[in-house]
Amino acid sequence: MKVSVTRKSVKFMPDSSRVVARYFVNGEERAKELIGRILAMSNVEVYNTLEQINREFARRHRNLSALFHRHYTKIKHVLKHMGVSEANLSEEVKMLIGAYFTMEYSIESAAFFNPSIVEDFDQSGLEKGEKRVVLSFRATGEGHVSSIVFRRGILDKDNNLRMMRIGDSIDKAEVLHKMMYNKKRILSKLAEMHTLDIYSSIMVDLPEIFEYSVFKNLLKKELENPNISKEKEEAYEEVLWLLNSFYDIQFKHDSDISERVIFPISEAESRGIEDARFVRFFDDDGTESMIGTYTAYNGHSILSKLVTTEDFYTFRVMPLYGDGSMGKGMAMFPKKIKGKYAMLGRGDGVNNYLMYSLKPNEWKNPQIIQRPKYAWEYTQIGNCGSPLWTEQGWLVITHGVGAMRRYCIGASLFDLDDPSKEIGRLAEPLLAPLEEEREGYVPNVVYSCGSIIHNNSLILPYAVSDYCSTYAVVDMVELLEALLSSKK
Repeated sequence: MKVSVTRKSVKFMPDSSRVVARYFVNGEERAKELIGRILAMSNVEVYNTLEQINREFARRHRNLSALFHRHYTKIKHVLKHMGVSEANLSEEVKMLIGAYFTMEYSIESAAFFNPSIVEDFDQSGLEKGEKRVVLSFRATGEGHVSSIVFRRGILDKDNNLRMMRIGDSIDKAEVLHKMMYNKKRILSKLAEMHTLDIYSSIMVDLPEIFEYSVFKNLLKKELENPNISKEKEEAYEEVLWLLNSFYDIQFKHDSDISERVIFPISEAESRGIEDARFVRFFDDDGTESMIGTYTAYNGHSILSKLVTTEDFYTFRVMPLYGDGSMGKGMAMFPKKIKGKYAMLGRGDGVNNYLMYSLKPNEWKNPQIIQRPKYAWEYTQIGNCGSPLWTEQGWLVITHGVGAMRRYCIGASLFDLDDPSKEIGRLAEPLLAPLEEEREGYVPNVVYSCGSIIHNNSLILPYAVSDYCSTYAVVDMVELLEALLSSKK
């Protein structure tokens, strides 16, 4: 049974004018030379240079002086190595130093893709049949560094999407690192990644619950030891890398949601935050939150991470644990099943897996629930976002990769009480790249990170060849009939 898909004309395109100001340093020796030139400037030269920078960039960034001060704080350790007393520097000189260690980065100049959509917390003030939604996107700029950005819009009774105006600036969050850690859990995560005993030996003197500052002081002391082995030095740095993967971020309340960007923060995600899958989660006690999963990439390895928020201003970020969290494409169910959290994943890169857990960030014992079955998904099958509850079963939008690494979008249905049981599965793709959708950053790809049901229709945002994004609408009656009849 063929399911008709209505593609909408809305396009979400990359926009090179969307920039953030990043800290930038190109080695300590060059930093010393640069600071030396700044310190040699007269007071008039400092003032005039700073005024020119403010004229050119103040309208492009919120609170530019505070930004320069932050970047000055990051580089001021070089002053000590130069024998320069910070007390002798004027505020203008400090700001100018910060400015010289700042660069603009266009967060979405290369691509704007892999969207997910969730119902907004606030559904007030709407007409009958309307729904306020929040979309997230993977925004990619120079060097393929990815971040998470948001847009807000309203779906009307005819499933047309009216987007809210995009804000003028971009707000990077204030970062608050977690202060207390459980040694047993940190060692457990390190054991998943390695088999060396060195990680246990370097943490042996730490208490079971230890402070971040305690480990930092231990690290500093050990690294100052001229006889430290290369292996031990790398191990210390890797533990710190893991600890820095836990943090909270806070956006200012005077920023619009379209102005908030979750930009790579920890070393684990220094080369990008990829493919966030958000879902509106309903806990057993009636509380609601937005839970997202994403892949952190540092240029060499990946780390699956969990991000939660209750207001899109404050986000908690933490790494996922367990053998089920080692791959990409984690997607949380919107509610617990028989008292446990449930998650989809693709740990081996080929098959669809299901996991249960008492904790939202610990995932073990994955079981395969889907293998490639049809020619268009022979290379791999995975989810395209969190499962959607329907009376007939859990609707899972899937992606399949076939010959020439063409990505298509499919659909499957699973039992509500036991989602390891497949009820139905489309033999043909629900969505395949049209001729005009084949060209882009990565050709021949349609891909989604999350959809919703609205007015008995599937609202399916999707990326077009990893370049831009749009959305499609599918009649739910027709889709469910096709899925239920596929097993007959």
